[in-house]
Amino acid sequence: MTSAVIEARGLRRDFTIRKRIGRFRRQRSVVTAVDGIDLRIEAGELVGYLGPNGAGKSTTIKMLTGVLRPTAGYLRVCGLEPVTQRRQLARRIGVVFGQRSQLWWDLPLRDSFELARHIWRVPPADHAARLARFTRELDLSFLDTPVRQLSLGQRMRAELTIALLHGPQVVFLDEPTIGLDVLSKQAVRAFLTELRDRGDTTVVLTTHDLADIERLCRRLVVIDHGRVVHDGTLESLHARYGSRRAVVATLAEPLPEPVRLPGVDLVQISPDGRVLTFSLDGSRTPAGHLIATLAALGSLRDISIAEPTIEDVVARLYADGTDAGTA
Repeated sequence: MTSAVIEARGLRRDFTIRKRIGRFRRQRSVVTAVDGIDLRIEAGELVGYLGPNGAGKSTTIKMLTGVLRPTAGYLRVCGLEPVTQRRQLARRIGVVFGQRSQLWWDLPLRDSFELARHIWRVPPADHAARLARFTRELDLSFLDTPVRQLSLGQRMRAELTIALLHGPQVVFLDEPTIGLDVLSKQAVRAFLTELRDRGDTTVVLTTHDLADIERLCRRLVVIDHGRVVHDGTLESLHARYGSRRAVVATLAEPLPEPVRLPGVDLVQISPDGRVLTFSLDGSRTPAGHLIATLAALGSLRDISIAEPTIEDVVARLYADGTDAGTA
């Protein structure tokens, strides 16, 4: 039986804000960033933790890593209380945050890894075995290159490596593919997929890229206004809240008649009538059916499908007046 690596019950974090009122007075108010989150993540899971900007994602991660103390609630990570046992917890977790680097800028990458070995007191044999594995899986052919000379994609692969070299039980990843080129994204996603399938490391992934979620996460936790509004698969999220894709079709000639399909709305048309943008509810009409209909009605030159952003999904959730409970 698997055990919970992360367990939170009624997790809450308030911030006190003071505003100046007049010349001498200040008004005190309390803002709740995380409002009673219940969360249980088992060993070996790869969980997407998502929400629009300001939803409380960063505050939650800071509490999970021991940076912030919860205002209220129960929280254990790797069986430890993150703030009071922060030093012990640091040895059991790894982090990759976009705005913070664990690499030494002017040193060759290999030296950064060696320094990390001493900081975490990793036995040389374990360090060598893990580094060999990550060098192979992430194509770290630039170990002797100074970090400042690495491309963004190379640095992200190096950040993933240094976060995992000490063998953590759980890893927190913040936007690991943002800004990467196609090949670097593929390399990072393939590595994380293998890490997930191996099942010996728990991964919490925060991202706005639904492509990452679709390829990597079997479970998705969405929060908004500091509360969990969905805990389940991406498919169940789309099915429950009816999120819509944007389909852009380019035709050789304007359509002789409008498209009439359930769940398909024409939202934009170019002045010459040859570029059409549709809003598509895939639960009612699959994208393939719409494409086949367009091809039958006219000469279809190009088609593109844009997935909804997580902001779109959550906005639709609240527009429908859905209660903020878990799925």
